[in-house]
Amino acid sequence: KVVERIHLPVHNLVLRNESIRCWSNIPFITMPLSRTHGKSFAHRSELKHAKRIVVKLGSAVVTRGDECGLALGRLASIVEQVSMLQNQGREMMIVTSGAVAFGKQRLRHEILLSQSVRQALHSGQNQLKDMAIPVLEARACAAAGQSGLMALYEAMFTQYSICAAQILVTNLDFHDEQKRRNLNGTLHELLRMNIVPIINTNDAVVPPPEPNSDLQGVISVKDNDSLAARLAVEMKTDLLIVLSDVEGLFDSPPGSDDAKLIDIFYPGDQQSVTFGTKSRVGMGGMEAKVKAALWALQGGTSVVIANGTHPKISGHVITDIVEGKKVGTFFSEVKPAGPTVEQQGEMARAGGRSLAALQPEQRAEIIYHLADLLTDQREEILSANKKDLEEAESKGRLALPLMKRLSLSTSKLNSLAIGLRQIAASSQESVGRVIRRTRIAKDLDLEQVTVPIGVLLVIFESRPDCLPQVSALAIASGNGLLLKGGKEAAHSNQILHYLTQEALSIHGVKDAVQLVNTREEVEDLCHLDKLIDLIIPRGSSQLVRDIQKAAKGIPVMGHSEGICHVYVDTEASVEKVTRIVRDSKCEYPAACNALETLLIHRDLLRTPLFDQIIDMLRVEQVKIHAGPKFASYLTFSPSEVKSLRTEYGDLECCIEVVDSVQEAIDHIHKYGSSHTDVIITENEKTAEFFLQHVDSACVFWNASTRFSDGYRFGLGAEVGISTSRIHARGPVGIEGLLTTKWLLKGENHVVSDFSEHGSMKFLHETLPLPQRNTI
Repeated sequence: KVVERIHLPVHNLVLRNESIRCWSNIPFITMPLSRTHGKSFAHRSELKHAKRIVVKLGSAVVTRGDECGLALGRLASIVEQVSMLQNQGREMMIVTSGAVAFGKQRLRHEILLSQSVRQALHSGQNQLKDMAIPVLEARACAAAGQSGLMALYEAMFTQYSICAAQILVTNLDFHDEQKRRNLNGTLHELLRMNIVPIINTNDAVVPPPEPNSDLQGVISVKDNDSLAARLAVEMKTDLLIVLSDVEGLFDSPPGSDDAKLIDIFYPGDQQSVTFGTKSRVGMGGMEAKVKAALWALQGGTSVVIANGTHPKISGHVITDIVEGKKVGTFFSEVKPAGPTVEQQGEMARAGGRSLAALQPEQRAEIIYHLADLLTDQREEILSANKKDLEEAESKGRLALPLMKRLSLSTSKLNSLAIGLRQIAASSQESVGRVIRRTRIAKDLDLEQVTVPIGVLLVIFESRPDCLPQVSALAIASGNGLLLKGGKEAAHSNQILHYLTQEALSIHGVKDAVQLVNTREEVEDLCHLDKLIDLIIPRGSSQLVRDIQKAAKGIPVMGHSEGICHVYVDTEASVEKVTRIVRDSKCEYPAACNALETLLIHRDLLRTPLFDQIIDMLRVEQVKIHAGPKFASYLTFSPSEVKSLRTEYGDLECCIEVVDSVQEAIDHIHKYGSSHTDVIITENEKTAEFFLQHVDSACVFWNASTRFSDGYRFGLGAEVGISTSRIHARGPVGIEGLLTTKWLLKGENHVVSDFSEHGSMKFLHETLPLPQRNTI
């Protein structure tokens, strides 16, 4: 176990008025660690507050693959990131490798040149033959390469108007008291002058490394990992970033079948860690990095070990770490009480599979029980919701429409319970339903059956009522579920999740629904492609766009915007127009299915119908924006729209004029978001033309846009509205959370029997589907 190898006992002894710190019970003398900024950071999200940062560049990071020369592209990217952070006002230090590799390149060149000259003098020939290059001693390479390495750093930092300074150290510089003080003073002075120190071991004079013979403790400077740790603690650094050629610390050697990256490593954790080999060029290896990291952590410095060589992430790995993103392995002394999000994902996966294996009536029973709990425990739910509302109001961070979404009431809970019972009733024939049967050949039958998608991640804002709705749909469809709610609804979400798990417990599948309470950023959750099969964002269009942008390898179901149109035709009923437009715009203007653009046929201008529409909107206090064509008809017009692709989400709308139903359709296709669009007309032929030609998820005739909703469609609830054209579209209920698999049942069938001269022939007969249970 790793703790048996690298546990760091500390004994507070007094010797010559100096503090003694211990590693593996071998003491070494250092100064007392009085840190003005306190202990190390407990959570990744706090790393953005790091002011003094050491970046350690491993040999594999700065060295080319042939081990002769530097990886200039990676080095330039690292310098750019360090410069960016330095210019933000942080104090950056670099512990670098690379002198040996740079020197090896230079010395090889000199030897080859020298040999070619000698060969030409002796043989009269001026061509190179095969020449044996002697083994180059590392100290000589370091001496030849250090000046060139530093010149390269200086040239790169100059591009960002930053000055760099070189410091070479050996182990004695830390163990000689006067030298240690001199080093400390020099570094502080350089940082005070906004200069980036470039620190390296003085490999030209250091003795060869001798394992297990460290001077006064294992954190003597025998490699750059230990050097970085010593410097980090000595300089009271907030953060040490150790870059290598692996993603971080794994629970077994990277590349092995079951190796898992450890997101957060705790010194007292009892999990087993098996260390692999060293990198291709480094001296330390992962075990040395972990040992150094834990020593630095004990000294009060936070540590992240990450990959600095991956071409897709190395260009922003340092800044990502400082921003608190989920990169590499973060070392923390504070272990959270609950499971990690990775563990929650695994629990949801296992729980979802157990849920899918239940009988349909058992899943329905869970949902019925949850519906009962929503009404039976309404006082506890409303009390928790009241806390959220009071906190949001005191902080003033939520606009009025979002406060409405956050608020729960007895009527909302009753409606929720009714919707959940609809889901339970319709869930009897969801999972395992046969939708196609084919007889491939004699005694070879194929079935296509519905199955759960797997693990869903649903991210929602300000709407605690979303939690039981989505949970019920996941339960009915046999999916595992990860829920990430907004902080503003934390109390409400907590009680609703507790009730959901209570309902799940009646059939032993409590873990199927997980509420993410850790400080996981949404962007980090979107990278868990091995744990999550589908992401469903529920919230603002900005949230959906951000998640679609952040998702890495995980499909996202949702709509980026809800730009819904109502087209008023020349043959529209006056009564229907005012009722439908009022409901579409004013009933709940913050909803994604609310009217945003009203299209009016040109012939209706300056008619009583047009006047009634305008009067109704004024009475309802709707702010009107004029489209370009509408503005051209008016002497004094409302403010002209900046964009016809605007989702107002409030008591505002755009009015635009069109010349025909075809122009209305063209406008919708150009400026709409394929969400919900409506025609109001008494002409059935015109209506059918509109219904057939508008390419949106929901297209209505003489009905409010607000009907675009899973509950109103009879789905019980929805996980969201999808405007994509793959898989589910429109309000997504149980059916949208299912996929299919194929079941083939044969009798010793092989493909070779169906070859040209085989004994069997394909039949491909369609078979009747089994009768569905309608009880």
